[in-house]
Amino acid sequence: MSQEQPNNPLHGIKLADVLQFLVSEFGWEELSDEVNINCFKTNPSINSSLKFLRRTPWARDKVEKLYLQTKKD
Repeated sequence: MSQEQPNNPLHGIKLADVLQFLVSEFGWEELSDEVNINCFKTNPSINSSLKFLRRTPWARDKVEKLYLQTKKD
């Protein structure tokens, strides 16, 4: 059974896909300016950033909001 979530615009979108989109859109340096997170500044990589974002809800919220804002524009 698949559950649809019409009020969740991120439903079905993986965090890795969100992060890859933002890195391709902004690059690491500009992304670290947009979202002030150390894992985007010091030796950034998709894997290390994913580990941090999965453990840190406030940082994940900021990244997801930036993704939605960027996709909207």
